[in-house]
Amino acid sequence: MKLYFTKMQGIGNDYIYVDCITKDQRVKDPSALSVRLSDRHFGVGSDGIIFIEPSASADCKMDMYNADGSRGMMCGNGIRCVGKYVYDHGIVKKDALAVETLSGIKTLRLVVKGGKVSTVEVNMGKPILEPEKIPAKFPGSRAVNVPISVGGRQFHVTCISMGNPHCVLFTENTDDIPLWQIGPKFEKHQAFPQNVNTEFVKVINRSEIKMRVWERGSGETLACGTGTCAAAVACMLNGKTERSVLAHLKGGDLNIRWDETSGDVFMTGPAEYSFDGSVEI
Repeated sequence: MKLYFTKMQGIGNDYIYVDCITKDQRVKDPSALSVRLSDRHFGVGSDGIIFIEPSASADCKMDMYNADGSRGMMCGNGIRCVGKYVYDHGIVKKDALAVETLSGIKTLRLVVKGGKVSTVEVNMGKPILEPEKIPAKFPGSRAVNVPISVGGRQFHVTCISMGNPHCVLFTENTDDIPLWQIGPKFEKHQAFPQNVNTEFVKVINRSEIKMRVWERGSGETLACGTGTCAAAVACMLNGKTERSVLAHLKGGDLNIRWDETSGDVFMTGPAEYSFDGSVEI
């Protein structure tokens, strides 16, 4: 079987997109396929695969698998590219659309220039702060600036779910952190029964942050949409920033706003094509 795909990226967070709406392309073992194709030496190279499928409750459905084959609940950078794909290909031709994910239906607002989507604002929903719902094994109703021992060192972290679990910690220097050593220790820590994404954040000023992220199932990535939302919310919960911040990641910038009235978190950033291709599976 020949599988047709489109490689896309949102500030460097790259996925292989498979159109299952206009083509009959659903595969029997998407986890194994994601492992194979995500390999950056022997495959296409990506942070995972996202299948764009029909939905009975939204304009389309996003079904994602990480590079290690694990199923992803939600990806902020990935969903922006879904919005661009379905609009630019004429599948859903409107500038406000709903996308079904394992974390619920997300609403997108598309900014169209010259007939193509340039940036996308995503309503990421309300952050989940109760530890048992994240899930994270900490006492109390919130895990804000709580101590944790990881790899023999003490840290203070803030834990949040944006449809998937995140652990945020603050540092004075993000550049010198050996993420390949400390990231897996956070990811697999016993405090996180479903593993965790970890954000290392430097606060530049009240409206600007710099960060790096270790994603469960993928390792360090150039960007993470849900992680950036979690990092921004953590900054606000700890009184370090205002309710709107510009986040600098390795792959580029995202604007995050935590609306005081609705309680929803809004993320705005670009979505771009890399190339089209096909592979025998």
